Amino acid sequence: MTAEVLPFPLARRADLIQRQAEYALCLKPEKAERHIARQLQCQADALARRGVPDHIVQRELKSMEAAIRAAMWHVVFDAPGGVV
Repeated sequence: MTAEVLPFPLARRADLIQRQAEYALCLKPEKAERHIARQLQCQADALARRGVPDHIVQRELKSMEAAIRAAMWHVVFDAPGGVV
């Protein structure tokens, strides 16, 4: 009998998501994309080391990416004057 490891949802780690979004917004667009991809890969590696099944890793990465991009939009639209 094997147990399936379920991680705490990455997209709900608000501090991590906000930090990544704010940092990405300080970069040029192509560097921001690389930064997001690198952060997603770091999380994928960490989940894989913990034995999380690949289908769950992929689901978590998609939700984390969506959360980072949503946070970026919130920062942009909540900034004074509407832009960063």
